[in-house]
Amino acid sequence: MQNKGTLFIVPTPVGNLQDMTFRGIEVLKSSSLILAEDTRNSGTLLKHFSIETPMMSYHKFNEKQRCKEILARLLEGENIALISDAGTPGISDPGQILIAETISAGYEVVCLPGATAFVPALVSSGLNTERFTFCGFLPEKLKDRTAYLEELKSHKETLIFYISPHNLHADLKFFYSILSERRAVLAKEISKIHETFYRGTLSTLVDDEDINLKGEFILMIEGFVTQEIGNNEIKTLLHKLLSEGMNGKDAVKLTAEKLNVRKNLVYDIFTSIKDN
Repeated sequence: MQNKGTLFIVPTPVGNLQDMTFRGIEVLKSSSLILAEDTRNSGTLLKHFSIETPMMSYHKFNEKQRCKEILARLLEGENIALISDAGTPGISDPGQILIAETISAGYEVVCLPGATAFVPALVSSGLNTERFTFCGFLPEKLKDRTAYLEELKSHKETLIFYISPHNLHADLKFFYSILSERRAVLAKEISKIHETFYRGTLSTLVDDEDINLKGEFILMIEGFVTQEIGNNEIKTLLHKLLSEGMNGKDAVKLTAEKLNVRKNLVYDIFTSIKDN
């Protein structure tokens, strides 16, 4: 009886081609077929390592349709490798559907360890690495992304997001509006020639005009930290907002959000300021 094939998940470099592993190259060379997110991009990688295995496109627009054909080839005993444009397939890249279908059909899935952009970014960030949540890209709809961030607001672990350079400044302002002031690190072009880290807080990143918008970005944000906020700090922020022309209701609400304190406490202090 013919043995069933195996689906291999093969990470590929996120920038530097020398990050490709020996095992990854061997699996790609010995497989019957390579499923590639973009065969043109992957062609450069295969040529560099003299890999002549045929490719088939597998991306988010055709992954459901491809599954039946791929499972049939696994049944015939073929070993098939899945790669994405960069990093580990299934992590903010196509692959999750095929992996689930392959397991459900009773075939073996083997994922090789290897490149993924957010791990070196996190380790180099200086933020807490003992506890973290990888959040990927924000939802597209404003309602959904607001609800998502509100849910994460009280999490104490480091939060990690992928951000498109086209929406970088708008997204940074959005993060600040929901999460308030926190330490944050923006990593750009991990493992590439122009790898850069911008460190500071959400507000300083929003105001940083030196951030080059070309490249791929990873944003890491400090988790929620419980702080003892004194009445003087609340008064100072209230005075600042009121002096800038904000009305009392909005100043109370924004102060409570930024300092993570009870709205009733801020209102009582606002009333004492107003009465004096």
